[in-house]
Amino acid sequence: MKYPDFIKKGDTIGICSPSGGITDKYKIMQVEYAIKNLEEKGYKVIITKNAVGNEEKGRSSDAKTRAQEFMELYENPDVKLIIFSTGGEFLCEMLDYLDFEKLKLMKPKWIQGYSDISGIELMFNTILEIPSIYGPTIKHFSMRPFYKTLDDNIDILCGNEIIQNSLDMYEGIWKKVESEEDVTAQYNFTDKVEWKIIKGGSDISFRGRSIGGCLDAITYYFGTKYDNIKNYIGKYENDGIVWFLECFDLNTASLYRNLWQMKNSGFFENCKGLFFGRSLMMREECGINFEESILEALKEYDFPIITDVDIGHKPPQISVVNGGIIEVSANQNKGSIKNYFK
Repeated sequence: MKYPDFIKKGDTIGICSPSGGITDKYKIMQVEYAIKNLEEKGYKVIITKNAVGNEEKGRSSDAKTRAQEFMELYENPDVKLIIFSTGGEFLCEMLDYLDFEKLKLMKPKWIQGYSDISGIELMFNTILEIPSIYGPTIKHFSMRPFYKTLDDNIDILCGNEIIQNSLDMYEGIWKKVESEEDVTAQYNFTDKVEWKIIKGGSDISFRGRSIGGCLDAITYYFGTKYDNIKNYIGKYENDGIVWFLECFDLNTASLYRNLWQMKNSGFFENCKGLFFGRSLMMREECGINFEESILEALKEYDFPIITDVDIGHKPPQISVVNGGIIEVSANQNKGSIKNYFK
């Protein structure tokens, strides 16, 4: 893997919107406050023209423009990190306008986001062999003071191989941002965090090279020209593979089918473990629940599986170096993740 340089005070962070746009008054304020907060911590921040203030039919701009704005940041030698503004539905369109051969020859840099951003992260990791950060988008950085997961995120981007422990509480009810006070508020903690080991025993640990993202967003790349997953798994078989997945809006039947597709594509070869984040919406279908869907789809395998880990659409989020070596441990509803830069 080609690791980018770690960030340091004085470096420039770029913001763009390769998928959805931001037009809501308070979400725009979140971006503005996030920029202020990062600047106060010693970083420079630049933002592309269509990163905020525009959205039409779920897009921040047309696909070609989104690709150009991403490349504008990636080709800027001062920019060391790109944090995306939000997720969305249509990131896939802009990939057709990226020159992957050109990107392969360029100096690598960090990109960060989650949800629909999984698409470009998957391409970076499996095609370009550049790790990325599966973690918070820019709006999360508007809070004052930062919650510890945001400080950890910056710590990791600075090159520190820290241990991120499971959290105590999470935002089980999505709190709508409806005032300036909400813009800088802490997470709305409503539910107790409980990592659940659903396969592998009561005390588990596994290690390998990570790959994953939002399952809703990555499955439509399977079998396309952008699918280099089998080659990635084969190349790093000696490291072992750790899959991490989370769901935005799937029902349990769709979850089962997606895992079945991955299994029959050979994506779980060399797998040392799998962990799921908290799903935002998981509707039960056919009388089967979330955990049953996973276990039934993957019954042939003996690798450990954990659910309700602190990643995904119900914050706060632990940051995962997507494409890096990761070590995951869990017991008694608690756990930890450590990312290694190798």
